[in-house]
Amino acid sequence: MRAIQIDRCGGPEVLRIQDVVEPRAAVGEVLIRVVATSINPVDDKTRSGAIGAGTPPLPTTLGWDLAGIVLDGGTSGLEMGARVIAMSRHLDTGRGTWADLVALPAGSVARAPESVSLVEASTLPLPGLTALQTLDWLALTPGERLLVAGAGGAVGGLALQLAVARGVMVDALVARDTHLDFAKHHGADIATTEPAALTDRQYDAVFDTFGAFVTDAVADGGRYASVATQAGPVPDLSARGIRTTVNQVREDGAGLSELAAYVDQGAVSPRVDSTFGLHDIQLAHHRFGQGGLEGKVTVTF
Repeated sequence: MRAIQIDRCGGPEVLRIQDVVEPRAAVGEVLIRVVATSINPVDDKTRSGAIGAGTPPLPTTLGWDLAGIVLDGGTSGLEMGARVIAMSRHLDTGRGTWADLVALPAGSVARAPESVSLVEASTLPLPGLTALQTLDWLALTPGERLLVAGAGGAVGGLALQLAVARGVMVDALVARDTHLDFAKHHGADIATTEPAALTDRQYDAVFDTFGAFVTDAVADGGRYASVATQAGPVPDLSARGIRTTVNQVREDGAGLSELAAYVDQGAVSPRVDSTFGLHDIQLAHHRFGQGGLEGKVTVTF
């Protein structure tokens, strides 16, 4: 079968389509034929070598996200032919999803949303779980106010939509003027590109996707969650009674099921910037590296 691998780190030119041994589903696993996947920042960093010592042993098959069709559901209750989505925490397991066939733990797999294509569904797992798990940590209740910093990006855009669906009042800090309409259309009360436009200490919680560290925006006794691991820890805000975390996504089939339900309810809309075939994987990475994305870069098998 085909898999997208690297045997060294570097630019998109190090990406190769290799013929590798087909996996078999072990006990407790599901064998999936991959239909589509998407590129995440961690994939770009792994390929380029920015992960450093955290890079899995080379050669490695890249990829965290997938959407596909079940070939062998084992004891999972997923029948052959079921449409599914999944996330593999590649840096920990070395088990990449950019391959024709992938075997993953059943607990990492969920039925795909029925209302969107598998290409659209492939944009959801990593950013969707990051958004969902971080919102769960923030533990917002309906009527509380949240600031999402980076609300135009993949994680921030989903966090905005999920929070609005949960009855939270959301304001959005975005990087570009072109993201203002997206944020407003998806429920942001205020959308701005200027951190100075945010009233100090009015938010019950802040969800920071890129290391903005807008710590003055959160109210005393509030919560501040960052997912920008590369930016380092959130400053110590304990003197103001503010709890902080830098959240790292984990595999979570139940969370993916919840995310799929939000999509089918119309509360969450996947965003696709562009789609490339498997043999154009280098072009797909070039597009990802250009920035200015209006959704995720997807790859079909």
